[in-house]
Amino acid sequence: MKRLIGILAALLLAIGSWGFAGAAQANEMDLFTSQPSTLLARINTADAKRQELIKGKLDLNNSDVREFRKLRGFYPSLASKIIQNAPYDEVEDVLEIPGLSDSQRERLQANLEQFFVTDMEASMNAGGDRYNPGLY
Repeated sequence: MKRLIGILAALLLAIGSWGFAGAAQANEMDLFTSQPSTLLARINTADAKRQELIKGKLDLNNSDVREFRKLRGFYPSLASKIIQNAPYDEVEDVLEIPGLSDSQRERLQANLEQFFVTDMEASMNAGGDRYNPGLY
C-alpha cells in the first residue's frame, strides 16, 4: 500500500509540474521528441560575435577600451580615439584617424598585425559599452 501511494504521489508531482510549466512551454521544450529544443538554440548576439573573434587580436569595430591595455601606449587615450572613429572597413583605415600625433600614428603602424575588422555588432556597441563594459 505504501509503495502504491509513493508511485501515485510521484506521478501526480510529475504531472503537476508539467502542467505548472504550461502547455506552450511544454510544446516548445519538445519533451517527447528527439529534436533539440528551439528554446536552447537561441544565442546571445554578443556571444555569437565573440566566437568570431581571432584569439590574441583586437577587433577595431567591437573591442572595448579595456582590451587595448595589452598594447603598450594605447590605453586609454589612443584606444578612445580608435573607438570614437569606428567603424572601419579595413585595418589600415585606423591610420586615417583625424588628430593623431606622429607617435600615435607610429604606434598604430607598428601594431597593425594586432588588429582585425568585422562588422559592428549593435549589442557590443550600444550606449557606452565600448568605454565601460561593466567589468569591475
